[in-house]
This record gives sequence, structure tokens and C-alpha cells, in this order.
Amino acid sequence: MGLARRITAPGRVNLIGDHTDYNLGLALPVAIDLGTTVEFTPTDSSRVNLYSTLYPVGINLPVDLPLDPVVLGQLEPPWSRLVAAMIGLVHPETGGIGRIETTLPIGAGLSSSAAFMVALAGALGASGTPRGIARLVQQAETFSGVPVGIMDPLVCAGGRAGHGLLIDFATLDTEDVPIPADVELVVADSGVRRSLRATPYASRVAECEAAAVITGPLGQADEADVAGIRDPDLRRRARHVVSECDRVRRVAAALADDDLPTVGALLVESHRSLATDFEVSTPELDALVARLCSIDGVYGARLTGAGFGGCVVALTRPGAVDLDGLGTRAWRLVPSDGTCAREEATVSGAPDGNPEAVGVGG
Repeated sequence: MGLARRITAPGRVNLIGDHTDYNLGLALPVAIDLGTTVEFTPTDSSRVNLYSTLYPVGINLPVDLPLDPVVLGQLEPPWSRLVAAMIGLVHPETGGIGRIETTLPIGAGLSSSAAFMVALAGALGASGTPRGIARLVQQAETFSGVPVGIMDPLVCAGGRAGHGLLIDFATLDTEDVPIPADVELVVADSGVRRSLRATPYASRVAECEAAAVITGPLGQADEADVAGIRDPDLRRRARHVVSECDRVRRVAAALADDDLPTVGALLVESHRSLATDFEVSTPELDALVARLCSIDGVYGARLTGAGFGGCVVALTRPGAVDLDGLGTRAWRLVPSDGTCAREEATVSGAPDGNPEAVGVGG
């Protein structure tokens, strides 16, 4: 029996830049002080046993389960498909027993899935840079049936305390953007639960791919490219991505200048674009954004994450929002370190190697 590994990965709130990641655009997410912990003890068994505080029944999977989407798609419960895909990618030398705990709300758009997968990768023995870990998680999610972008696992692995992570998805270059100390990030839950598998998320990805056949990658297109798209639905999807990338650049610049009113106005513009051009908002999200924006001291608010439910993020003056008075679950979130930053703070003497590589250990 090997030594137990205990890995904690944060969730994330995306300050701005949604549905830009898989379009090779820009986003500015923030790792947060809510997260998921996976503790895993290797054993001489050839099976992985995992138990979660969220589910009454654990899962029991062989370490040699084939990495086949058809096979994975038949596994129950659904969350076992993610675990099986990660096992198939990491190839742990032996099985073991693990326990999962989380402070993240599930289905609220705070990246509970990516946090779990980043923590699981490390617990099973994977190691590497934030980029390498994020690619591994993205592969696992895709094998399990959801073609997600790389943003969530990248910030869960590579975020930095006190900063947002400006990501260029065309190159995967990142830049730390300081979040001013005199503001708060407030996240409020719309109460609408959603799973990406049960929403039109995959359809939006497909629509963007169809538009990109005309314009090239939407994250690198411009307004003139968008105007050349004849199909009105595809044109609106493309217009959101192009305008959203521009807003990300302007928000990063405004944060550097401590121009918080401009940041707030851009957040509201982003929500309007997600609601009208990309059609991923809901009446509950729209109402929550409007309510937060009516509060004195709130600079701006928008839905955060993929949409179709989940949460709203607001940038506010300290103490401006009475969380108890919102009538829904809400949090004041602190920009925090990602998993790799946490590991760097506690582990020294790690060998150098290929910065893109993901290694595995027993």
C-alpha cells in the first residue's frame, strides 16, 4: 500500500470571456477559495474505489478499463464516466481507495467538474504544468461525452492568489492580472441547476464551428468577418465571440488602471451579449443580474460559466451586497491559488522536464 495523496483544486468564477475558449479567443477567469479535495491511497488492488460526500453510492472501476467512449458512455452513475476516463489517461500502476469532498455547489457554474478532475488527476499520480494538467482534464471530459474547452481546468490548475488569469486560447499563453484589493467578487446562485450534457452547449459549439468555416477561428475574427456570415443564427453566435474577446481585453486594461466603473459596464455588456446573441441566459439569470445592478456599490454583473442556469458574478465595493438579503445562495469569493501553485508552495526539488509533459507516479 502506498502513501495517501491529498490534492485540493479550486473552483473558478469567470469574470469575463464565456464561450471564447473553444473558439481560440480570450477569457479572464479567477480561481476561488471554494474547491474539491480528493484523497487517494494506492493499494495492491487492481480496482479504484471512490466515495463522495455528495453521492450515497460509491464507484468501483478496474484500472485497465479501455479508454473507449462507447464503453465509458454505458457506465453508471454518470460521474463514474469522468473517473474512468481519467484512470484510462493516467494509467495508475495499481488501484486504491479514495474519498472526495467539496465546498463547491454542483451545477452552479463554478467549475465543480474541472476542480474535481484536476484534483483527481493529481490524486491518481499525474503531475505537470498547469497547461499539461488542463489538457489531460480536457481529454478526459471529451472521452466522457462533453467536448469542453480548456479554460476551467487551466485556471483551476494555474490560478494565482489576488489575480485573474488572462488566457489566450490560440496560444495558451497566460498573464496574471491583479484584482484590486478594494473590490469584492460576489457570486449569487440563480437556483437553476444544469448539466452541460442536458443543455444546448454542444449545439453552441457546433454552431461556432460552422461559423468558423466561413471566418476562421472566431476568437481571431473581426466585425467585418462576422458581417459576411449569411445565416442569422451563426452570425449572432460569431458576433458574441468577437465582441466578447474585445471586452476581455478592455476589462484587463481597466483593471490595470483601477477603472472599476468601466469594468462594471463591460460585465453588463457581456451579459447582454450572452443573453441575446448567444442565447445561453435564463429569465432567472437575467432577473438576478438586474437586481444586483440596482444595488448601490455594484459596478456590474453578468452570468458566469456556460449559462443555461448556474450563477451570476458581480464586481462590487466591499460590503455593498447583503448576501442574506438576496434570497438565494451567495458567496464573497477570494481570488486564490490553483492546484499547481499550491503544490509549488509545499513541494520542492521536483525534477525539471518537458514543460508540456504530464507524468504519472505510483
